[in-house]
Order: sequence, then C-alpha cells, then structure tokens
Amino acid sequence: MTRSVRGARRTRRALRVSGAGAAALLALSACSSPSDSEADSDAAGSSSASGKVSGQVTVFAAASLKESFTALGETFEKQHPGTRITFNFAGSDSLAASITSGAPADVFASASPKTMTTVTDAGAAAGTPSTFVRNQLEIATLPGNPEGISSLEDLTASGLKVVLCDRTVPCGAAAQKALEAGGLQLTPVSYEQDVKAALTKVELKEADAAVVYRTDVRAAGDKVAGVDFPESAEAVNDYPITLLKEAPNADAGKAFIDLVKSPEGQKELTGAGFRTP
Repeated sequence: MTRSVRGARRTRRALRVSGAGAAALLALSACSSPSDSEADSDAAGSSSASGKVSGQVTVFAAASLKESFTALGETFEKQHPGTRITFNFAGSDSLAASITSGAPADVFASASPKTMTTVTDAGAAAGTPSTFVRNQLEIATLPGNPEGISSLEDLTASGLKVVLCDRTVPCGAAAQKALEAGGLQLTPVSYEQDVKAALTKVELKEADAAVVYRTDVRAAGDKVAGVDFPESAEAVNDYPITLLKEAPNADAGKAFIDLVKSPEGQKELTGAGFRTP
C-alpha cells in the first residue's frame, strides 16, 4: 500500500469522527439549555425575561384586611397566571413578632404604624412603608341592637357584656384611645387577640357588644348591627404596607403591593369601608 492511500484513509476517518462529535455536542446543547433555564426560573419564582411574575407570594396582613385582601388575591392571580398567593391573617403584633423571628414572607400589611415600626426597627423591611388605607372604630351589637346602645358611654352600663381587642393590638389600642377621649373607663368581659375574635364573640351571642373596626361590622352583614360614636374620630388607624427585606419572591410581592395601591385595589378597599389615606 502506498503512503498516499494510507494518508487518504486516515483523513476520511478523522472527518467522520469530528463530524460525529459536533453532532453530539449540538444534541446535548439542544436538550439541556432551555429546560435547565426554565427549571431555574420556576424554582426561584422570579421575574422572567419578559418581566412577568410567577410563583408563590406570601402576605402577612392584619386580621381586619381578610375580606378585602382575599378578594385582591384572587384578582392578582388572574392578572398574573402562574402565581399563587398565601395569606396569614392575624393580629398585627403577632405577625410582626413572627417576621422579626425569621418567618418567611414577602409582604407585611399592618393595622398601625406602631406595629410596623417593630419590623422596620429590626431591619426587616425592604424600604420605607407607605400608608395605603385608614380605618375607624365602630360598636358591633347583637342584631337589632336589643340593648339600645347608642354611644360609647352606654358600654359602661352595669351588666352589659362588652368585648375589646387586647391593648397590644391596633384595634385595642385605638379603643383605649377613644375611651380616653371620652373620659370613660370600661372593664370588658374579655380581651381578644385580634379584631375578628372580638367580633365573633358578638356573632355567637357570647357578648352584647364589641368595639371593632367599621370594616368588620360591614363584613359581618346581618350577623351584627353597627353603632357609630364620635370618639372614634380621635382613634383613626393608618395602615402601612411594605415589601420585606428577605422576601423569597420580591418581584411578585412588589406587584401585589402595586395592586393594593392601584385605583382597582383602592376601590376594593373603600368598598369594604376603609378610608383613603
């Protein structure tokens, strides 16, 4: 065999090997790149290249926001397919304590600036909280108001079973402020840990009246009757909201805050009885 023939055969074998290697590399690239990047994006629950948000959003919110935020959560999920909102509704003070203890959440909406300060002082807020609504107190009585309650002073009558929120939660602190504004003293049959628990006592007829928020009376429908009182004007609560510093899904959390503060969000909240800032 001549040297030229052997050289030609070696050249053909080298071309076949290199061609096969290139094809294999192309196949591996086609299989791995899109799926890996999609998996990373889904796992993080962050914004995609197009700016869309996805994944789970965790919102810690004051108990008095339950009905409004639940409705806004449904709106948010429709506006952002692929998202899922989880709410934790409770007294603002207990929520703040959970956040500062490391509980994972994206957004915190408090029923008072004082409670929000617990979170900001701990360095847990991503920025400066902003007030998105205000709320005012109202007396919730049994349906038809059988005791004929017409004022805050009436709640001090002997034998009347009245429930207040605990003084450490915003609705309780506001009630104490209203009582002080009226120069009144009241010893309730119980102090409850959030406004919904106080309202439930009346709904179950375990109490004759409770001092709660106007929004909670409206949400209860015909289960209670509402009585306005002038001292409530001295105890209006601002509701601040913030993105949290360690938010697992910051982009989606910010998008939910944007919805809450949007005209659509404000319409939902004022419809529930909240006041604009």
